[in-house]
Amino acid sequence: KAMCSGKLQTGLLVAGYFIYLLVGAAVFQALERTVEKQEKMAAAQMKEAFLQNFTHLTVAEVEQFMKNLTEAIQNGVYPVGNESQIEDSNWDFSNSFFFAGTVVSTIGYGTLRPKTAGGQIFCVFFALFGIPLNIVFLHRVGKMLSLLCKKLGKFLYEKGMRKKKIKFLTLLFFLATGILVFLCLPSLFFQKTEGWSYSEGIYFAFITLSTIGFGDYVVGKQPDRNYFSYYRTLVAIWILFGLAWIALLFNL
Repeated sequence: KAMCSGKLQTGLLVAGYFIYLLVGAAVFQALERTVEKQEKMAAAQMKEAFLQNFTHLTVAEVEQFMKNLTEAIQNGVYPVGNESQIEDSNWDFSNSFFFAGTVVSTIGYGTLRPKTAGGQIFCVFFALFGIPLNIVFLHRVGKMLSLLCKKLGKFLYEKGMRKKKIKFLTLLFFLATGILVFLCLPSLFFQKTEGWSYSEGIYFAFITLSTIGFGDYVVGKQPDRNYFSYYRTLVAIWILFGLAWIALLFNL
C-alpha cells in the first residue's frame, strides 16, 4: 500500500510540475509576445530609415542609431536579414517553456527575460512558488535514482562484497555514468547542432547544470542555424534530469 501511494504521489508531483511549467510558459507568452512584436517592427523601421538616409546623416544621428541598435540587440531583437524574422518570436511556446524551466531551476541565462510590467510581476510569483516546487521535484527524482543505487548495492552485497567497497563503487558508477550521460554525450550533440567546439559544449553543459548560467552560450539562439523543432524542449528535459543527477550525487 505504501509503495502504491508513493507511486501515486510521484505521478501527481511530476504531472503537477509539468503543468506548472506549461501554464507558466503560456502566461509568459501571452504577456510578452505583443510587446516583442512591436519592438521588432520598430527595429525594422529604424533600419529602413537608416538605409534610406545613411549617405547624409550627421554624427549625432549615427550615434543615436548605434544607441538604438545596441538597445534592440540587448532586448533580443536582431534587425538582420529580411522581414520574415519579425514573425519568428523569442516567445513562441518552445522558448517560453524553456524560459519557465530556467526560472524555476534558478539557471536564469538572462538572454530571454520579461520586459512588460505584467511579465515581470508574474515572473516574481512564478519563481516564488516554482523554485520550491522544482526542489521537491528534483528531490523526488533523485530519490528514485537512489533506489536504483540501493538495488545495485544489494546485488553487489549478495555477491559477497563489503559495505564500504559497495558505497565507493556505487558512487563511482553514478559519477562516471552521469559524467558520460550529462556532460560528454550532450557536448557532442551541442557540437553538431550549435557548431561549438567540444570544449565549449562541455563548458556550456557544466555552467548550465551547476545553475551558474552566465548566458554567454545558450542553445537555439543563433539566427543563421536551422534547429529542429522541440530542440529546446529536449534540452530543457536534459537540464531537469541533469539537475536531478547532481542532487543525487550530493545525496550520496
